[in-house]
Amino acid sequence: MQTSSKYMEVNGINTHYHEEGSGNEKMILIHGSGPGVSAFANWRLVIPRLSESLQVFAPDIVGFGETDKLPKEEYKLDLWVDHLIGFIEAVSDEPVYLVGNSFGGAMALHVAHRRPDLVKKLILMGSVGVQHKLSYGLDRVWGYEPSLQSMRELIQLFSYNQDAAKNEELVRMRYEASIKPESRDAFAAMFYDSRQERLDELALPDEEIKKIETQTLLFHGLNDQVILFEDTSYKLIQLLPHAELHLFNECGHWTQIEKTEPFIDHILAFIKN
Repeated sequence: MQTSSKYMEVNGINTHYHEEGSGNEKMILIHGSGPGVSAFANWRLVIPRLSESLQVFAPDIVGFGETDKLPKEEYKLDLWVDHLIGFIEAVSDEPVYLVGNSFGGAMALHVAHRRPDLVKKLILMGSVGVQHKLSYGLDRVWGYEPSLQSMRELIQLFSYNQDAAKNEELVRMRYEASIKPESRDAFAAMFYDSRQERLDELALPDEEIKKIETQTLLFHGLNDQVILFEDTSYKLIQLLPHAELHLFNECGHWTQIEKTEPFIDHILAFIKN
């Protein structure tokens, strides 16, 4: 799939994003934090169908993909959230549907908390953003040291279907993205040190999550080894006052890849209600 690749300046940061579709209703897709990740890598399978009825935007978060890389000390929660708020304001005059995957889910939660006026409905997948202990899987992801074998092992962690790790094209695509010098250095700067502290920084206090009034749809793979269901979405469904949860069996961390069609079906049904 090819998507339109665009750039614009947001808060002084040269920001790369994809835009597809048209219409009055807009959706922003926020990717996760794995090595070699980008908006395209995360969302390439879902953009075509979603853009049939929505105007879809998928930005590369600061430090990822083709968006600017910054000095290590600047990678903080407020940088990412403020940049995302600026991006939403730049592309839409109306509230948007906000979809966040994993690390991107925490960003989406913080936007909904700080600027509820910008968010029509909230969709979170295998999301962090609630306080919990670093899992073995996330520790491996954020502690990644580049090699083809390490990337193959991460894909085994991400996916329920272990055949994914035998997909040499996928392994090589993500590996090669992860070793681009700027991307490699940015990833190390963001996540390699103090991983539990970074995870804690991304979390909203429970009492603040309870104040988020936005209608929310939570997705989680029951077999997710990176962001464990019982540590995150199970807590969020109890804290968010207007949330519903869809739990996929035989699914790891890659909901949008392993369960692409039902994932999209549920999103489209949710936003029409």
